[in-house]
Amino acid sequence: MIEKSLTKPSVSSFTIAFYICTIIVIWYIGTNEQFFHWFVIPVLLCGVLITGDAVEWLRGRMDTFDPVGILGLLGFHFFFLAPLLHVSWDYWMGYIIPPQDWRPWLGGMALLNFVGLLFYRTSRNFYSKHFKDKSEKSYWRLDKRRFVPITGIALIVTGILQAWLYVQQGGILGYINTFTSTGKAFEGMGWLFVISESFPIIAMIGFAVYASKRKGMQSWLILLIVLAVFFILQMFFGGFRGSRSNTVWALFWAVGIINFWIRPVSRKLIFVGLTALVLFMYIYGFYKTAGLEALNLSEGPDYRLELEQHTGRTFEGLLLGDLGRSDVQAFLLYRLTDQESDYNYALGRTYLGAAVLLIPKSVWADRPDTKIKEGTEALRGAGSYIPGVEKASNVYGLAGETMLNFGLFLVPFAFIILGVAVSIVRHYISVWAPTDARLLLVPLIVNLCFTILTSDSDNLLFFVIKSGFIPFLVIMLSSIRRMTTSDYGGGHVLLHKEETYMVQTGAM
Repeated sequence: MIEKSLTKPSVSSFTIAFYICTIIVIWYIGTNEQFFHWFVIPVLLCGVLITGDAVEWLRGRMDTFDPVGILGLLGFHFFFLAPLLHVSWDYWMGYIIPPQDWRPWLGGMALLNFVGLLFYRTSRNFYSKHFKDKSEKSYWRLDKRRFVPITGIALIVTGILQAWLYVQQGGILGYINTFTSTGKAFEGMGWLFVISESFPIIAMIGFAVYASKRKGMQSWLILLIVLAVFFILQMFFGGFRGSRSNTVWALFWAVGIINFWIRPVSRKLIFVGLTALVLFMYIYGFYKTAGLEALNLSEGPDYRLELEQHTGRTFEGLLLGDLGRSDVQAFLLYRLTDQESDYNYALGRTYLGAAVLLIPKSVWADRPDTKIKEGTEALRGAGSYIPGVEKASNVYGLAGETMLNFGLFLVPFAFIILGVAVSIVRHYISVWAPTDARLLLVPLIVNLCFTILTSDSDNLLFFVIKSGFIPFLVIMLSSIRRMTTSDYGGGHVLLHKEETYMVQTGAM
């Protein structure tokens, strides 16, 4: 009794989140009169609700790659910081006729997001309880007699195909010039890229399987060198084609493979990596627009500012345009609630358009349009979409695409999908054995969770097929699948990562 009375209760993560978000809002209110507005209240509520998960992650109460924690970190920016930064920097999307005041629409969107986050948490908790007592009935064991030849064949095929693509474009410089000029030479090559650009991640999987039983290959010096080589490979296998996300998410996957298959990754290393990735995304933005001129950034800040003005690629644009959807979704809300709006809801057409993307136009010439048509007409008016001439290429996110299809009232219900997805991913991570081959795919499916939040259905389908099809095929063909009567201790993967590490390295 005495010991219990002397123990101080731990401060809840939501209390900490409340103080963090409140202090930030008070600082903005005290330094900028634009924040004397009701929109900060729902933005604050969103911030507290999602940042609580980020604080839990930072306190080490979740695994490094727990989707709840990662969504909490992403959501801190996505739902809280981004709307505030838009107002603070007066930075907004272009090529539209904006509302006189963005703040009411940011606030209205924040209200929808707040209810949506409540639905997300409720559905996540409900399905977590549903899965709580269910153990995994199958186990995938890599059979090295299969894995080595299958991986070798996959590397040879993907490597030769990428080399052929370079030859077709006149070498690496010709490949880069094709991208920076028009990029039209790459049209119709989607399936080729699905195969060829799988080389780096298949090589990483092969290394992880090799290193998992060899302690000498598990030092951080070796692993950081491997990640550096992986990054270089990723640039040659898709990076030079202008696919920034292809490189970033592949690095996320590679670090996740190390975390689950070789040794735990610390949160400090994650933050260092995130800083490096943001810097890479900023520089790469210049490459996407200006090509090899981006290499001249070393000339100094004056050239960087000149390049920003020339390309429109700014740091503000990266944080708010690439890593946020606040202004796009707020403007959609503004347009769709305008009494004079002539937009007709898509009623699911954007999802259908995404689903049939796998069918080549040579087979189905007039296949349904994707969200590009609906988005263009929602932003600029009915009839404004002209294929190949006039179109909006915005990404709307989970809430935005829901509004395009069904209006604002169904937005909170869309977050249920996110909650269910997170629950399923957490369940499988918790019950898969430490040596289950499917753990090599875990970073991909964790990535899928926040892609659901930030991207549209066509982006989501492309991400799954482009990133996961060939690696999944390699792992599936290389594995012996059997039914089990126990969970192999897999229920401790999230909670006891150090124990998992000892099991994999033979220390137990």
